[in-house]
Amino acid sequence: MADPDRCPCLSGETYGNCCAPLHRSDMTAPTAERLMRSRFTAFAVNDAGYLLDSWHPTTRPATLELDPDLVWYRLDILSTNGGGPLGVDGTVEFRAYYRSADGRGDQHEVSRFVRERQSWFYLGAV
Repeated sequence: MADPDRCPCLSGETYGNCCAPLHRSDMTAPTAERLMRSRFTAFAVNDAGYLLDSWHPTTRPATLELDPDLVWYRLDILSTNGGGPLGVDGTVEFRAYYRSADGRGDQHEVSRFVRERQSWFYLGAV
């Protein structure tokens, strides 16, 4: 994905001004929601490395294989609880939409996040 393209997380920003700096480790996500958006975008651009790096070590799988036939195209943030810039934990409820050879689908989840050493990490689904 090129930096001038619209970011898949639908923030309204370009990829270069939104999720790309997090994917390149130029910055860390300031909130749990921002990390959620960057993780969705990592699925959309097939960046398994970023997904693993942003996953908390206590719950992270050893490897992650993404399905290249899934096209993630829309993210709706339904609610957030905690997870602010000064917080230490939080949840983000979302619905993510995809297309595949079998048709369209969506994933609904309430994700848990924790902040350690000034960085937010994905813990898993509630």
